[in-house]
Amino acid sequence: MTSNQENKSLIETRPIGSSQSCISKPDGSAVFTQGDTSVMAAVYGPGDIKPNKALMDKATVTVIYKPKVGMAGVREKALERMIRNTCETVLLTTLFPRSSVDIIVQEIQDAGALLACCINAACLAMINAGIPMKCTVAASCCMMGKDEDLVVDPTKEQAKDADCILTAAIDSSSHNLITSSMQGSCTVEQYHKLMSVSKKACDKVFDFYREAMTRTLSKP
Repeated sequence: MTSNQENKSLIETRPIGSSQSCISKPDGSAVFTQGDTSVMAAVYGPGDIKPNKALMDKATVTVIYKPKVGMAGVREKALERMIRNTCETVLLTTLFPRSSVDIIVQEIQDAGALLACCINAACLAMINAGIPMKCTVAASCCMMGKDEDLVVDPTKEQAKDADCILTAAIDSSSHNLITSSMQGSCTVEQYHKLMSVSKKACDKVFDFYREAMTRTLSKP
Protein backbone atom coordinates (compact mmCIF):
# COMPACT_ATOMS: atom_id res chain seq x y z
CA MET A 1 0.00 0.00 0.00
CA THR A 2 1.31 3.47 -0.86
CA SER A 3 1.43 6.40 1.55
CA ASN A 4 -1.31 8.16 -0.42
CA GLN A 5 -3.59 5.16 -0.05
CA GLU A 6 -2.96 5.07 3.71
CA ASN A 7 -3.77 8.77 4.03
CA LYS A 8 -6.94 8.29 2.00
CA SER A 9 -8.02 5.49 4.32
CA LEU A 10 -7.42 7.66 7.38
CA ILE A 11 -9.36 10.60 5.91
CA GLU A 12 -12.37 8.32 5.61
CA THR A 13 -12.40 7.56 9.35
CA ARG A 14 -15.80 8.27 10.83
CA PRO A 15 -16.17 11.43 12.98
CA ILE A 16 -15.14 11.01 16.65
CA GLY A 17 -16.95 12.58 19.60
CA SER A 18 -17.08 12.27 23.37
CA SER A 19 -18.45 13.69 26.60
CA GLN A 20 -17.05 13.26 30.10
CA SER A 21 -18.62 13.20 33.57
CA CYS A 22 -21.90 12.19 31.97
CA ILE A 23 -22.96 10.15 35.05
CA SER A 24 -22.84 11.54 38.58
CA LYS A 25 -22.32 8.43 40.75
CA PRO A 26 -19.14 6.90 39.23
CA ASP A 27 -15.70 8.34 39.97
CA GLY A 28 -15.29 8.86 36.23
CA SER A 29 -17.41 8.39 33.12
CA ALA A 30 -17.34 9.05 29.41
CA VAL A 31 -19.30 8.48 26.22
CA PHE A 32 -17.21 7.79 23.13
CA THR A 33 -18.74 7.91 19.66
CA GLN A 34 -17.29 7.08 16.27
CA GLY A 35 -19.74 7.47 13.46
CA ASP A 36 -22.95 5.84 14.63
CA THR A 37 -21.16 3.57 17.12
CA SER A 38 -21.60 4.81 20.68
CA VAL A 39 -20.31 3.39 23.98
CA MET A 40 -20.58 4.63 27.56
CA ALA A 41 -18.02 3.69 30.24
CA ALA A 42 -18.06 4.29 33.99
CA VAL A 43 -15.20 3.78 36.44
CA TYR A 44 -15.49 3.15 40.18
CA GLY A 45 -12.46 3.12 42.45
CA PRO A 46 -9.93 2.44 43.64
CA GLY A 47 -12.28 1.21 46.34
CA ASP A 48 -12.90 -1.52 48.87
CA ILE A 49 -12.90 -5.15 47.82
CA LYS A 50 -13.92 -8.40 49.45
CA PRO A 51 -10.93 -10.01 51.22
CA ASN A 52 -11.19 -13.23 49.19
CA LYS A 53 -10.83 -11.26 45.92
CA ALA A 54 -8.09 -8.88 47.07
CA LEU A 55 -4.57 -9.03 45.63
CA MET A 56 -1.76 -8.24 48.07
CA ASP A 57 0.47 -6.41 45.57
CA LYS A 58 -1.95 -4.55 43.28
CA ALA A 59 -5.51 -3.50 42.63
CA THR A 60 -7.99 -5.93 41.15
CA VAL A 61 -9.40 -4.68 37.84
CA THR A 62 -12.83 -5.89 36.81
CA VAL A 63 -14.80 -5.10 33.66
CA ILE A 64 -18.51 -5.66 33.14
CA TYR A 65 -19.81 -5.32 29.59
CA LYS A 66 -23.51 -4.66 29.09
CA PRO A 67 -24.98 -5.24 25.62
CA LYS A 68 -27.60 -2.90 24.21
CA VAL A 69 -30.31 -5.54 24.66
CA GLY A 70 -30.49 -8.94 26.31
CA MET A 71 -28.09 -10.74 28.59
CA ALA A 72 -24.33 -11.00 28.29
CA GLY A 73 -23.12 -14.12 26.46
CA VAL A 74 -19.88 -15.59 25.13
CA ARG A 75 -19.25 -12.59 22.86
CA GLU A 76 -19.65 -10.16 25.71
CA LYS A 77 -17.37 -12.16 28.02
CA ALA A 78 -14.67 -12.08 25.34
CA LEU A 79 -15.03 -8.30 25.08
CA GLU A 80 -14.75 -8.02 28.86
CA ARG A 81 -11.46 -9.94 28.89
CA MET A 82 -9.90 -7.83 26.14
CA ILE A 83 -11.01 -4.55 27.69
CA ARG A 84 -9.81 -5.61 31.15
CA ASN A 85 -6.43 -6.81 29.91
CA THR A 86 -5.95 -3.54 28.05
CA CYS A 87 -6.94 -1.30 30.95
CA GLU A 88 -4.94 -3.31 33.49
CA THR A 89 -1.81 -2.84 31.37
CA VAL A 90 -1.90 0.96 31.57
CA LEU A 91 -3.25 1.45 35.10
CA LEU A 92 -0.73 1.83 37.94
CA THR A 93 -2.40 -0.94 39.91
CA THR A 94 0.57 -1.43 42.26
CA LEU A 95 -0.22 1.93 43.89
CA PHE A 96 -3.49 0.54 45.24
CA PRO A 97 -2.99 -2.98 46.65
CA ARG A 98 -5.98 -4.77 48.17
CA SER A 99 -8.43 -2.53 46.35
CA SER A 100 -10.72 -2.72 43.34
CA VAL A 101 -11.09 -0.72 40.12
CA ASP A 102 -14.41 -1.54 38.46
CA ILE A 103 -15.16 -0.54 34.87
CA ILE A 104 -18.68 -0.77 33.45
CA VAL A 105 -18.99 -0.60 29.67
CA GLN A 106 -22.45 -0.07 28.19
CA GLU A 107 -23.09 -0.58 24.49
CA ILE A 108 -25.40 2.15 23.21
CA GLN A 109 -25.17 1.51 19.46
CA ASP A 110 -22.99 -0.92 17.51
CA ALA A 111 -22.46 0.34 13.96
CA GLY A 112 -18.96 -1.11 13.57
CA ALA A 113 -15.54 -1.12 15.29
CA LEU A 114 -17.23 -1.85 18.62
CA LEU A 115 -14.21 -3.22 20.53
CA ALA A 116 -12.06 -0.23 19.60
CA CYS A 117 -14.76 2.16 20.77
CA CYS A 118 -15.16 0.25 24.05
CA ILE A 119 -11.43 0.54 24.80
CA ASN A 120 -11.40 4.24 23.93
CA ALA A 121 -14.46 4.92 26.08
CA ALA A 122 -12.87 3.06 29.01
CA CYS A 123 -9.64 5.05 28.64
CA LEU A 124 -11.49 8.37 28.65
CA ALA A 125 -13.46 7.29 31.72
CA MET A 126 -10.24 6.33 33.55
CA ILE A 127 -8.74 9.72 32.67
CA ASN A 128 -11.91 11.40 33.91
CA ALA A 129 -11.69 9.43 37.18
CA GLY A 130 -8.15 10.68 37.74
CA ILE A 131 -6.74 7.21 38.36
CA PRO A 132 -2.92 7.16 37.94
CA MET A 133 -1.90 5.59 34.62
CA LYS A 134 1.44 4.76 33.02
CA CYS A 135 0.12 6.17 29.76
CA THR A 136 -3.10 6.32 27.80
CA VAL A 137 -4.28 3.74 25.30
CA ALA A 138 -6.06 4.13 21.97
CA ALA A 139 -7.66 1.50 19.78
CA SER A 140 -8.65 1.38 16.13
CA CYS A 141 -10.13 -1.11 13.70
CA CYS A 142 -9.02 -1.82 10.13
CA MET A 143 -10.33 -4.32 7.59
CA MET A 144 -8.95 -5.83 4.42
CA GLY A 145 -11.39 -6.47 1.59
CA LYS A 146 -11.39 -8.97 -1.23
CA ASP A 147 -8.94 -6.99 -3.38
CA GLU A 148 -6.65 -6.18 -0.42
CA ASP A 149 -8.27 -2.76 -0.10
CA LEU A 150 -7.88 -1.40 3.42
CA VAL A 151 -10.75 0.33 5.20
CA VAL A 152 -10.09 2.08 8.52
CA ASP A 153 -12.92 2.13 11.06
CA PRO A 154 -15.30 0.00 8.95
CA THR A 155 -19.03 0.03 9.52
CA LYS A 156 -20.88 -3.24 10.21
CA GLU A 157 -22.09 -3.26 6.62
CA GLN A 158 -18.56 -2.84 5.26
CA ALA A 159 -17.22 -5.53 7.60
CA LYS A 160 -19.49 -8.12 5.99
CA ASP A 161 -17.21 -8.12 2.91
CA ALA A 162 -13.94 -8.33 4.86
CA ASP A 163 -11.38 -11.08 4.47
CA CYS A 164 -9.72 -9.92 7.67
CA ILE A 165 -10.53 -7.43 10.43
CA LEU A 166 -7.91 -6.25 12.92
CA THR A 167 -8.56 -4.31 16.11
CA ALA A 168 -5.38 -2.99 17.71
CA ALA A 169 -4.75 -1.02 20.91
CA ILE A 170 -1.45 0.79 21.43
CA ASP A 171 0.04 2.82 24.28
CA SER A 172 0.78 6.53 24.01
CA SER A 173 4.33 6.42 25.41
CA SER A 174 6.13 3.98 23.11
CA HIS A 175 3.41 3.07 20.59
CA ASN A 176 3.75 -0.59 21.52
CA LEU A 177 0.93 -2.99 20.82
CA ILE A 178 -1.08 -3.80 23.96
CA THR A 179 -4.04 -5.73 22.60
CA SER A 180 -5.00 -7.11 19.21
CA SER A 181 -8.00 -9.04 18.00
CA MET A 182 -8.31 -10.53 14.53
CA GLN A 183 -11.20 -12.00 12.59
CA GLY A 184 -10.48 -13.88 9.39
CA SER A 185 -7.04 -14.65 8.00
CA CYS A 186 -4.24 -12.85 6.18
CA THR A 187 -0.59 -13.20 5.24
CA VAL A 188 2.22 -11.79 7.38
CA GLU A 189 2.72 -8.97 4.88
CA GLN A 190 -0.99 -8.13 4.93
CA TYR A 191 -0.96 -8.19 8.74
CA HIS A 192 1.85 -5.62 8.83
CA LYS A 193 -0.11 -3.40 6.42
CA LEU A 194 -3.18 -3.62 8.64
CA MET A 195 -1.13 -2.88 11.75
CA SER A 196 0.62 0.09 10.15
CA VAL A 197 -2.64 1.74 9.17
CA SER A 198 -4.24 0.89 12.54
CA LYS A 199 -1.41 2.62 14.40
CA LYS A 200 -1.86 5.74 12.27
CA ALA A 201 -5.57 5.68 13.12
CA CYS A 202 -4.69 5.34 16.83
CA ASP A 203 -2.62 8.53 16.53
CA LYS A 204 -5.80 10.32 15.50
CA VAL A 205 -7.51 9.01 18.63
CA PHE A 206 -4.64 10.27 20.81
CA ASP A 207 -4.99 13.68 19.16
CA PHE A 208 -8.69 13.58 19.96
CA TYR A 209 -7.99 12.73 23.62
CA ARG A 210 -5.79 15.82 23.93
CA GLU A 211 -8.42 18.04 22.33
CA ALA A 212 -11.19 16.57 24.50
CA MET A 213 -9.20 17.02 27.72
CA THR A 214 -8.28 20.58 26.75
CA ARG A 215 -11.94 21.42 26.21
CA THR A 216 -12.91 19.80 29.52
CA LEU A 217 -10.21 21.56 31.55
CA SER A 218 -10.92 24.93 29.96
CA LYS A 219 -14.54 24.92 31.09
CA PRO A 220 -15.21 27.31 34.01
